[in-house]
Amino acid sequence: MEKLLVNKVIVVSGGTKGVGREVVTESVKEGADVVIGGRDQAAADKIIQEVIDNNYGKTPYFVKTQVTQVEGCKKLIDDSIAKYGRIDGYVNYAGILPEGYLYETEEELFDKVITLNIKAAFFCAKYVVKHMLETGGGSMVFVGSAHGYGGEKDRAAYAVSKGALLTLYKHIAKNYAEDNIRSNYVVMGWVATPGELAFRETQNRDLKWLETEGVKYIPMGRMMTVEDHAPGIVYLLSDKASAVTGTELNITGGFTA
Repeated sequence: MEKLLVNKVIVVSGGTKGVGREVVTESVKEGADVVIGGRDQAAADKIIQEVIDNNYGKTPYFVKTQVTQVEGCKKLIDDSIAKYGRIDGYVNYAGILPEGYLYETEEELFDKVITLNIKAAFFCAKYVVKHMLETGGGSMVFVGSAHGYGGEKDRAAYAVSKGALLTLYKHIAKNYAEDNIRSNYVVMGWVATPGELAFRETQNRDLKWLETEGVKYIPMGRMMTVEDHAPGIVYLLSDKASAVTGTELNITGGFTA
């Protein structure tokens, strides 16, 4: 079968874990040069070794950076361009999902969520768009959530951050289509990511509990997986989606928050 990302350079923010990790490996399999943006050197080394051991294709390049700082966003984009000369696709996955009702959320938690989930996304997007304006365009994919449309009661700050991310993707899609910059938003459903499992452990719950709850609340009757999301993201990065912008791709099994 034809590979979808041959000769493309793809940057994945938050690419060491969860869906971001799967997007990295799938993009490599589809022929791309891939940059992993993140903080966890050990996790990145493990991904790189897995790619080499399985002969998936080109070896990913890791940029160790902290995107909660504007200079960290700039470093991710600058180092990617320095390595490969250009960026054809950017995936914004970095984020956190803490618990918190509106009436109990403290300033410290709010600032932490907004800084990573939207400030980092905004400034990484700034540098990506600036570059793509110079090189003739590209594809940007923002990984959002069903919570971005209102959210569950105990996810107030997270829901607000994903709603802001929804506006950011729409802003780029609306204003930069004429520059051949595509911007789309993938709505994640309920996924047993490492972050989700770590959170549930604080509630003395495990993967088995998650899978049971998924059957109850997800119309399709199962939890979503990282494998469910990556193909859609790869498609949006590819030339097969050359006319697709301003789109929300729901990969939720029918789940709404």
